[in-house]
Amino acid sequence: MEKNMQLRLQELIFSSSNPEVSREISKMENKGIIRKIAPRIYTSNLEESAAKIIQRNIFQILGNLYPGAVLSHRSALEFKPTEDSQIFLTYSYSKKIELPGITLNFFKGEQPVEGDSKFVGELYVASQERAFLENLQSARKTGRLPKNLPVEELENKLEKIFLIKGENGLNDFRDNAREISVKTGMQSEYAKLNKIIGALLKTRPSNLLSSPIAKARALGEPYDEGRLKLFEKLFIHLKQDIFENIEDKNLSPESFRNFAFFEAYFSNYIEGTVFEIEEAKQIVDSQIPIKNRGEDSHDILGTYKLVSSKKEMSLIPANVDELFDILSYRHKVLLDARQSKKPGEFKDKNNRAGETHFVDFTMVRGTLKKGFEFYQALTDAFSRAAFIMFLISEVHPFLDGNGRIARVMMNAEFVHAGQSRIMIPTVYREDYLGALRKLTRSSDPSVYIKMLQRAQKFSSQLDASDFLNLEKQIEKTNAFKESAEAVLKF
Repeated sequence: MEKNMQLRLQELIFSSSNPEVSREISKMENKGIIRKIAPRIYTSNLEESAAKIIQRNIFQILGNLYPGAVLSHRSALEFKPTEDSQIFLTYSYSKKIELPGITLNFFKGEQPVEGDSKFVGELYVASQERAFLENLQSARKTGRLPKNLPVEELENKLEKIFLIKGENGLNDFRDNAREISVKTGMQSEYAKLNKIIGALLKTRPSNLLSSPIAKARALGEPYDEGRLKLFEKLFIHLKQDIFENIEDKNLSPESFRNFAFFEAYFSNYIEGTVFEIEEAKQIVDSQIPIKNRGEDSHDILGTYKLVSSKKEMSLIPANVDELFDILSYRHKVLLDARQSKKPGEFKDKNNRAGETHFVDFTMVRGTLKKGFEFYQALTDAFSRAAFIMFLISEVHPFLDGNGRIARVMMNAEFVHAGQSRIMIPTVYREDYLGALRKLTRSSDPSVYIKMLQRAQKFSSQLDASDFLNLEKQIEKTNAFKESAEAVLKF
């Protein structure tokens, strides 16, 4: 009775050479407690289809019925059936077995070798090196998905190993693959792998590669593929929409500078550089830092120098080299007092904000270059401003000052086009940061675009002809309050 109960509690029950267990299975099947769904496979699940049950439990099935089988080829890298429901394994014989909902493809070959790991029951998984070699084997065209992943996809995976583990890690991978190729008789596949890795490490021609990402790495301009997809999504959203042209009414020298003061003030406040208005005004007017706050004072001053110069803010990049030059110059002005942050130089180590990891430092130039291609295809000022601000913010090309530089680049687009600049006040900080996070994490550009549109509408209504009057206007909108205390009203 106890054994019967144990069997009934299992979703899958496998036939057994034990006569006692075999009799129990037969009794339960006759009573309708379990049913047979495939050779040697029974289930206590009487409701779902055999295909669903087998697909859900496929690795358990393999581990029980085919001891010593190795999950191999593309299955060892994907860990799931293909879109057309196939699994590929290396075993003691070659055979195709059709089960409800899935096809098992067995290839005769070396069973577990050193480096392969036990997975479920007696099922093993090929080591990553072995899986790469298997995926470089020749495959016949059958009308179904092949056992091999496309070479381009393998190159992308190797490029990722290079990115994460560096040149030494990729060389270690190659050395391990060489040893495995001897044990498994895959020397010709190793020769292919060696050529690909050699091209990635620039010891062989880059034209051996087919993946754009791998080619970029070989040419010294690797880029972040995930970010490129995100930039493309924003680009398409911007390209498909029509945006209002909001003329800048603060174009006189005094109005331009007054607006620029609060633009710089709030831009630094967002980043945690907090001053009273009077203190910030004193820094700007005197060009002298406040005692004991030299670096913070220079941050305010550097930002103001940039955004108050109509000549500087009218400059936008015509090509990627100009983009690099403009970014470098503006960052140098902005963080001149923070030499430890290497003003004017792209980062030499990775940075993050909370759970967001920005583009790897080795991919900054390549990612900016690829992103700039989208920027160039945009024509209206709002689209270009929104895009370049997110591009710089998302890449985070410098060790510090990225948010401020991103906003400077955004407003330069508006100044160049004679349109209203955008001020992000303290009360709007969480709306601004939340919209950026939404786009980064959920690939949703709509919130980001609406956030900027509202910020521009607010900014466009400010009359900056008189400093004190401008301060009063801004105060009435709750702009100086924290976002937890109030909302922006205008």
